[in-house]
Amino acid sequence: MTMTTDKLRSMVKKWQTLIEANCDIKTTDGYLLRLFCIGFTKRRPNQVKKTAYAQTQQVKRIRKRMIQIITREIAASDMKEVVGKLIPDSIAKDIEKSCQGIYPLQDVHIRKVKVLRRPKVDVGKLMELHSESAKTTTTEGGEKISRPDNYEPPVLDSV
Repeated sequence: MTMTTDKLRSMVKKWQTLIEANCDIKTTDGYLLRLFCIGFTKRRPNQVKKTAYAQTQQVKRIRKRMIQIITREIAASDMKEVVGKLIPDSIAKDIEKSCQGIYPLQDVHIRKVKVLRRPKVDVGKLMELHSESAKTTTTEGGEKISRPDNYEPPVLDSV
């Protein structure tokens, strides 16, 4: 999963500090992921100064907090939950809220996720996952539906 280059380049601006962090985390179901986080400093309300540069120690503390939050969120969940957390970008919102005391941040995102190592395939677990999805979508018997000859499905007005 990667953020598109045009989105990344549109976020990078002058007069602010870019803060990046990355960490390797193992999920509960055995996946080893490398997550990359990006964030930018934000001008404080009623700020007269043109720039919003963070000092080196502030950048280090923000980076450390980013890694802490990402590790806490990802290490305690399996791959399905990780995807569920990445889609609404809830981890990035947590990072933005917790770093407000150090320096205000904006445009915080998990910009890339790499799968470094997958767990060995367990056939029993795979069949269990597929049987769960089969129960929710189809019936056990698999009855044949009788349709008249030359059957055409109805045309939808909108999708």
